[in-house]
Amino acid sequence: MARHKDREQAVSLRKKGMSYGQIKEKLNVSKSTLSLWLRDMPLSEKRIRELRDHSEKRIEKTRETKRKKKLARLQNVYTLAVRDIGRISKRELYIAGFFLYWGEGLKADPYTVMFTNTDPAMIKSFIKWIEFLGVKKDELKVYLHLYEDMNIASAISFWSEELGIAKSSFRKPYIKKTTTKKQKNYKGRFGYGTCNIYFRNRDLREKIAAGIARLREVYGGVAFDPTKAL
Repeated sequence: MARHKDREQAVSLRKKGMSYGQIKEKLNVSKSTLSLWLRDMPLSEKRIRELRDHSEKRIEKTRETKRKKKLARLQNVYTLAVRDIGRISKRELYIAGFFLYWGEGLKADPYTVMFTNTDPAMIKSFIKWIEFLGVKKDELKVYLHLYEDMNIASAISFWSEELGIAKSSFRKPYIKKTTTKKQKNYKGRFGYGTCNIYFRNRDLREKIAAGIARLREVYGGVAFDPTKAL
């Protein structure tokens, strides 16, 4: 009896132009059953187009809702990060710089301090740290790694303006050949290549190496050996 009633309702809803999915949602009946019951009740092409358009709009609305929820969540996470980190002290900057250089700094040359990255914000963080250690910005040199299909002049101008360093402090960039026939698609910070910022100062290079040695000792359990060069 209940099955017969469901079938009558399904037929009634189909006459109103509902899709199998809509009817299934209302009656909790499988699509295979609906296909049997309504096999002689196809929807018109016009109605199918209307349902498709409605479905696309619903999907887009769902996407927008998810996007807004994600943005709200990320904003909340960032607000908490601002609260937790607070204002960075000079001591915190001093220590953070050693971690920064430990990860992205040149360690092979005993006379050169060099930091490499594609992110301008990270390069500027390094510069701020180096200035804190007593190095003036006009002492810094810049060496860019770029690809031949990039706009070389634009990349140099970008880094010069972003870092506040005169173009006269830039070495001739290293231009790497593009390995694929199709031009690469550089997005975001990667669109301006890799920036190497450096200066020569043996004493400061050794001070940085000593700081990293201390971090290795504290967090990596690697004891400092004064017989080995920093």
